[in-house]
Amino acid sequence: MPTATRGAAGLILLGALIAQAPLAAAYAPREPDAGVAAPTTGPSTAPTAVPTTTPAATPAATPTIDPEPDPTAPTAPDDKWPGGEPVGEPPAATSWTEVVQEVIRTAPDSSMLRATALADQSKQVMRCFKLETENYCLGLGFVDQLPSGAQLSAMTAAPEAAVGSRSADADAEQDIATGALSPAQFVSERSSLSDNARLDEELDEMQAAWDGREKARALRELDAPASTSGEPSTEPTTEPTTGPTAVPTATATTAPTGTPTMPDRTTPASPGQPKPKPPVSAPVKLPSSSYIMKGFATSQDKGYWCGPATFQSIDWADDNQKDTQASWAKDLGSSSSGTGISAMVKQTNLKTNWDLAAGSYIVQNVGHWNTQKFFSVHQNHLGDAKPAPVIEHVQLLKRYFPYLAFNHSGHYQVGRGYDAKKGTIGIYEVFNERRFNSRGNTTNGPKNIPASALFNATLANTFQNIGL
Repeated sequence: MPTATRGAAGLILLGALIAQAPLAAAYAPREPDAGVAAPTTGPSTAPTAVPTTTPAATPAATPTIDPEPDPTAPTAPDDKWPGGEPVGEPPAATSWTEVVQEVIRTAPDSSMLRATALADQSKQVMRCFKLETENYCLGLGFVDQLPSGAQLSAMTAAPEAAVGSRSADADAEQDIATGALSPAQFVSERSSLSDNARLDEELDEMQAAWDGREKARALRELDAPASTSGEPSTEPTTEPTTGPTAVPTATATTAPTGTPTMPDRTTPASPGQPKPKPPVSAPVKLPSSSYIMKGFATSQDKGYWCGPATFQSIDWADDNQKDTQASWAKDLGSSSSGTGISAMVKQTNLKTNWDLAAGSYIVQNVGHWNTQKFFSVHQNHLGDAKPAPVIEHVQLLKRYFPYLAFNHSGHYQVGRGYDAKKGTIGIYEVFNERRFNSRGNTTNGPKNIPASALFNATLANTFQNIGL
C-alpha cells in the first residue's frame, strides 16, 4: 500500500530554500494510481443544493430517509460559517512531484507560524491544493467548494462545549470529550511541530489524497440513485434499530444503478508515460441491506480514545488479530486532545487491506452533500462485491443518538452496514458512556441510526468529513 517517502524530510526543507523543483522531484518521483472506476452511467450535473435538515426530494422509488429530521439540525456550511471569497484557486498538480513541490512552496515557517493568531494559523495549516481536477484542503479533505479564509478562521473559533457545561439541547450536560480533534486542536498540533515534522505530516496526508483522487472525482460526480434495493442480507433483521424509525413511503425497486466501483490496484505508470485508466465495471446491483464486521465491536479504553477503538475494530475485522488500543494510539499519534481523521485514513491504507477492496481511503468533506447522497455513498461502499467500513466522524449529541444520557464532543464510529427499506445506517458505537460516568447509559455496540440523523451529526462536527 502506498505511503509517502519520509526519509529525506530534512533535505527537502533545506532544498526548498535553494532549489525547490529539482529536490522535490528527487523526493518521490512516482505516480501511484489507485482509485475507482468512473461511473458507468453518465452522471448529470453534480448536486449544487446545500444540505439542509430535511432530505432532498426523492423519486417515488427511493429508499426512505427519516421523514422528520430534527429542526435544530445544522444547515449548510454557508449558513453556519461566515461567507467571503473562496481561497484563491490553487494551481492544478498533474503529477506527484508537482504535489510535493507545491506543498513545499506553500509551507509556512515555524517561527512565523507560532507568532500568528490561531485564526490566521488555520489559513496556513489548512491550505488547499488541486489534484488534477479535485480540490483538497489539509484537515478538511476533498471539498466540492473551496472554503473562504473567513470560513477557515471561523472553524478554529467554533466553541467546543466545555466538560460539565450545560447545553441548549434539552439542558443535557456536556460530559466527556470522546477523542476526535477539533479544528482548533488540529491547527494547534500541526503548528507546534517542527518544520520537518509538519512537512512529513502534510506529505503523508497528501499522498493518501493523491492516491484517492479518482475516488474523490467519482464521489463528486455521483448522483443519488433512484434505488439500490435488491437481495436482502442475512443480518439486518436481527440488528436493533436505535432512534426514530423511518417510515417507508414507497416500495423500492430492484433496478440496478450505475455506481462507481473499486477496481483492483494497478501498477503505477513510469514517469513520463500516460497513466492507465481504471477499468470500467458493469453496474452493480446492490442489496437492500448489508452488514459487515459482525462480532468485531469494541469499546474505547480511555475517554479520548474513540480513534484507537474505532481503528482497533476496523483492523481486527481485517486480519482477525485484535491489537491493543494503546498500540494503535501510538501509531495514530493520539493525544489527550484526540486523534485526527487524516491519521485514521493513513493507517487504514498502511496497516489494513480494506483499501484493496474499496480503493485508497480518503478524507472526504460532505458539507455540500445531502442526506440521499450520504446514504447512497454508504450503500456503494458497504453493499458492493467488495464491502469495506466507513470511518464516521460525528458530533456525539443526544439529538442524533438518543441512546446517550449526555452530549459529547467530536467522535469516531465504525460505519458497517445499511438498510435501504428503513433508511438506516449500521454503526459500531465504541463509546460506553456508563464506563466513564456512573450516571451514563450503556451505549457501546451495534446501532442502527436513521441516515438523516447520522448525516446531520456529521454536519454538526465542524470538520464535516468522513473517511472512506
